[in-house]
This record gives sequence, C-alpha cells and structure tokens, in this order.
Amino acid sequence: MPELIAPKGQLHPSWLAARDEWPPGAHQDGAGLRLAPDTDLDSPEGFSAWIERLLQQGDNSVPVGAGRVHATHWWIVEHDTYLGAIDLRHYLNAILFEAGGHIGYSIRPSARRRGLATWALGAVLPQARALGLDRVLVTCDDDNIGSARSIERNGGVVEDVRSTSLGVKRRYWITL
Repeated sequence: MPELIAPKGQLHPSWLAARDEWPPGAHQDGAGLRLAPDTDLDSPEGFSAWIERLLQQGDNSVPVGAGRVHATHWWIVEHDTYLGAIDLRHYLNAILFEAGGHIGYSIRPSARRRGLATWALGAVLPQARALGLDRVLVTCDDDNIGSARSIERNGGVVEDVRSTSLGVKRRYWITL
C-alpha cells in the first residue's frame, strides 16, 4: 500500500534508482528539482541539503526566492521504495496560474499505470482544503492522457487547453 511521506535521506538509494529511470534532464513535476540546480544529488550531503530546501519551502514563515511560492512536498513510497513525488503549491504566481497549477506530480517510469498519480492527487486534496483553498488548479501536458484521467477521476473540470511558455497545457479546476 503506498503512502505519502515527507522527503527523507534514508530513501537516497531508492531515489537515485528512480532518477536513473528518467531520461537525462527530464522534468519531474512536483519533485522540487528546481531547488537543486547545482547540487550534487549523488552525494549524501548534497541530497540532505536538497531535502532541507524541500522541507523549508513548505514553511510559510521562511521567505522563498524570487519567482517561487511556498509548497509542501511529499514522496510517494511503498515499502521504503521511492515511487514518485507530489507537491502542493500554497498559492499561485503568474506562471503557475498559466501553466503549472497548485499541484504537480510525477511517477517514476517503472511504477506507472498502477493508479498512483490518481491516488496521490486524491490524498493531497484534503491538505489543500486545510490550507484554506476552495479549489485548486491542476495542469498537464495536452498529450498526457494518463495524467488527464488522474485529474478527471479526482473531479477535475477542464477550463481550457492553451499554449503556454511551458508547452500546450490542459488546465483543470478541482473544487474542494
């Protein structure tokens, strides 16, 4: 049975194995890799520093950098195996409103087609409600049928499909 947990250093080997399943430089939405642009995530020290940044981003009392928003990060795990990541952005800036949304997620390639994205998205929606949000924007690439189905299964209603600076995006709203 999968669970959502706060990022932790003990999963470093499993996280590295998952990372190596992705093509080099691939974007992993919801993983927070933008918080580690020059960090050596192969080293335990670099990995721990990145985890600290992930956890800090969810603390509303700590300022975030320019262009960033506060976000809470979780890892999707099963039996201490890293399966993916999901984050909840506490509010939207212009780029998130246009293309990124409140919630981002990614599932490692070997763990796809098991319903994990649908499950994780559903598990995070009560957390969004607890933040005081009454609806959340969730987006996906226009050609990502699996992600579109995950959003729709959680009550997503498509607002539009638009060309953005991040590509063509389907934009859904989920009422909480």
